[in-house]
Amino acid sequence: MADLPVYMRACLHTGKLAALAILVSGGIVLQILACALYNNWWPMLTVIMYVLLPMPLLFFVGSDSSIFSESENGWVNATKFLTGASAIGSIAIPAILKHAGVIGFGALAMVLSSFFVFVLAIMCYIRTSDGDDSYSII
Repeated sequence: MADLPVYMRACLHTGKLAALAILVSGGIVLQILACALYNNWWPMLTVIMYVLLPMPLLFFVGSDSSIFSESENGWVNATKFLTGASAIGSIAIPAILKHAGVIGFGALAMVLSSFFVFVLAIMCYIRTSDGDDSYSII
């Protein structure tokens, strides 16, 4: 990609951002549809977990260390644990609601598909932000 002109690289980066925005918007729409189509707003409890998910990363991990590397730092390990617990909670809340008979299978499927769309968006963001800092419009 080094042989492409600068304006072409900037355009491709903008397209990646647009694709990420479409993925996140699709996840939000699936989450709202899971509630609105079945006239039951209990699946919105997973939104609390979506909000809590990045909090340990924001509070405990500094910019000097990567979350994906091995670390002897206790704060980084606690951050990994809390983030993992929040991610599992995003799957567990709809499963518990389905088991209790509060929501139906359709709402469960839509909430879980919303979660996987969000995970796909995060993975795509990590993939696009790894080495794309080399372009500049100026």
